[in-house]
Amino acid sequence: MRIALFAAPAVPLLLLVLTWLSFHAVNADAELYDRALQTLDGVTVAESALQRDLLLARSGVLRNYDPLVQEIASLYEGARRIREIASEGTEMPAALDALDGALAQQEVLVERFKSENALLQNSLAYFGLFSARMADPQRDDAILTGVSDLAAAMLRLTHDTSAAATREVEERLDELATAAGSQGHPDIKALLAHGRMLHRLLPSLDGVLHTLLALPVAQEMSSLRATVLAHQGISRESARRYRALLYGVSIVLLAALVHLGLQLRARARALQRRAALEHLIASLSLGFIDAPPHEVEARIEAALAVISEGIGADRAYFLLASRDPLLISWCRPGMTLPSGWPTRALALAGSPAFGGGDLLDLVPERHLPDEADRAAVAAAGLRDWTCVVRTTGEAGLLGFDTIRSRLTLPRGERGLLRMAFDVFANAVGRERLERDRSELAGRLQQARRMETVGTLTSGIAHNFNNIVGAILGYTEMAEAQVTAGDRAAWTIGEIRRAGERAHDLVEQILTFGRRRDASRRPVHVAALLAECVSLARASLPASVDFDVHVEVPDATVSGEAAQLQQVVLNLCNNAAQAIDNEGRITITVQPGEVGRTPPETTDPLPPGPYIRIAVADRGRGMDEATRARIFEPFFTTRPAGNGLGLATVREIVREHAGALSVSSAPGVGSRFEVWLPVMADAARDEDAARSGLPLGQGETLMVINPDPASLLRDEEVLAALGYEPVGFRTVEWALAAHAQAPERFAAVLLGPSVPADLVLRLRAAPGCGRTLPVVVAAGSAASVDAAVLARVGVGEIVQWPLVASEVAMAVARCLAGR
Repeated sequence: MRIALFAAPAVPLLLLVLTWLSFHAVNADAELYDRALQTLDGVTVAESALQRDLLLARSGVLRNYDPLVQEIASLYEGARRIREIASEGTEMPAALDALDGALAQQEVLVERFKSENALLQNSLAYFGLFSARMADPQRDDAILTGVSDLAAAMLRLTHDTSAAATREVEERLDELATAAGSQGHPDIKALLAHGRMLHRLLPSLDGVLHTLLALPVAQEMSSLRATVLAHQGISRESARRYRALLYGVSIVLLAALVHLGLQLRARARALQRRAALEHLIASLSLGFIDAPPHEVEARIEAALAVISEGIGADRAYFLLASRDPLLISWCRPGMTLPSGWPTRALALAGSPAFGGGDLLDLVPERHLPDEADRAAVAAAGLRDWTCVVRTTGEAGLLGFDTIRSRLTLPRGERGLLRMAFDVFANAVGRERLERDRSELAGRLQQARRMETVGTLTSGIAHNFNNIVGAILGYTEMAEAQVTAGDRAAWTIGEIRRAGERAHDLVEQILTFGRRRDASRRPVHVAALLAECVSLARASLPASVDFDVHVEVPDATVSGEAAQLQQVVLNLCNNAAQAIDNEGRITITVQPGEVGRTPPETTDPLPPGPYIRIAVADRGRGMDEATRARIFEPFFTTRPAGNGLGLATVREIVREHAGALSVSSAPGVGSRFEVWLPVMADAARDEDAARSGLPLGQGETLMVINPDPASLLRDEEVLAALGYEPVGFRTVEWALAAHAQAPERFAAVLLGPSVPADLVLRLRAAPGCGRTLPVVVAAGSAASVDAAVLARVGVGEIVQWPLVASEVAMAVARCLAGR
């Protein structure tokens, strides 16, 4: 069942995790990065072709500029495709922006190059044409020489556009112009015009070409390629890690499935063994139903033999250590029980090594601290042993020993032997009941006479208790009216103490199984911690050190000091065990305030001021699963623990209207904070501070008691405690008053003679509901029906006649709970 409950949410979660890992294990961006790299390769080729065609156009080989236009378009198209790829999931905006800027600058320079190169090639053609015309030998030698020198200088300028070559062309142009003089030949003018144009265009065009070749387009593409490769590597590494994680999860899942299968197989076998043993014990128990009394012992011995054969035991025994001891045993042939062994086995039930349970197992590695216990086990020659023990009532045991092997019954299933013990014990009990029936008949008359005497004694004690209660009530009212320290106060105190001793004597006579709340007193937190630390240092090893910080030295809470001391000591003991009894335990006292957003505590806290007592350690710490269960009764992580320490701490703190908060992490340590409400108005009344009683604030209480004298005394007690009591002799009058003013009454006090059905009528009254607290005053436990009171929501029962301290605490708890 628990496996099914665990698997119901675990399977969808596991499928979700595997789907998530499978999605991330596939490199979804691999295709994007491959496309980006392919596009970058195309852009690189287009850039190389553009540079090649620019050089060809500069040299005059390429006359058509269409390839340049196509290559520029290819570059822009490649950049656009890369940006589209980037928008699908990669991250390359900065590199793309830089590449786009370089391409835009390159396009502008290419357009300028085409314009200037066209002019250049045209001027070169005309310059060559006019130079050829001017090479006629009939011309003036000076002009011929000037043209020849200019052509040579221009040829060098076409290959070298340095400043020297440029100046040389400029000088030759000036010389030719001087030599031509005023002849004004058209060819010379045209030659000079195209020469000056070439003188201007060649350096400019080469500058444009150099700028084009120097543009960082290739660098930007290399940077973009590096970015793509880096993201591609990251994507591949991430996918590789997720594939490894998926593989690991698959291995763990496979191991978990194998483990689950083995667990299911083991549980199936355990269920089979359990069913077989239960069937065996059930069949044996049927034989005891109609067994004659004189055959019970023989049938128990036969049953011991059958069970021993079923679980592989060599010896078995059933022992009842009552006023009429009984020992029934069975042994395999050739074996006997050692002298005193079954009796000694019953004594082992109290050994700390077995934890005081009713099922004892002799684990081979268990160390028995007592030398006598070890000697007894060694003398018995046990190899394996299990024993069902009953120490309450009629003590007894049912044991099974093995000398040569182990029991075939697993330890987790040995609790089934309790059924066999109960069958044997019940059979013996029935036989003894039948034997003692005649004796009981003779004792019945004597018991009736003793019952009469007991009833008389109880009645006397009850009446005496009423008198003592009246004395104590009037004494407490008198104490509130005298000055502390004078002779009258001392005399009244002695009267009160004598009355309390009389009350204790009556309590010893009257046996009531009702719960009593410890009286609450103001508790000084600093003094409480000092005493707790002193006790803890005495009980813990010297290697445990305490660091106490009290930020509010005057902090006072209302409570029972012994219980709060138990809370701190339990937390200190847990902290010491967490640090293996070596290290430092920090205890701090800090103020706390609960407002609109309450802290994360075990129980909700109402708004108001609080005191936080924190016990912290740097021990092993706890994980989330352990921290969620530490307050469960009987849950423990220590082999020797009983799981009641923190559960007790929580109950005590809850009874003090407080709560606990826990913070812990494995390897870091733990911190437990106890939130306790600050004692409200602790010094507002000197008498209240002296007595520690919570006084009222003038709240109106409804008091129902048919007896006028008792009703008057109850009203006086409540008035002395600071309340405004309004008495009613009947429930009808009380309900009528409540119907006229539903908000008038804060709580109801029912006298001892008010029947339980009137409580039901009061709780069912219109406008009353379950919000109006009800306190029941009872003269004895037999006069109230706890089931009825619990069903209608009554949680407070006080003793009658009223004791001021008890009724004050009960009414205060009711008002606080409301």
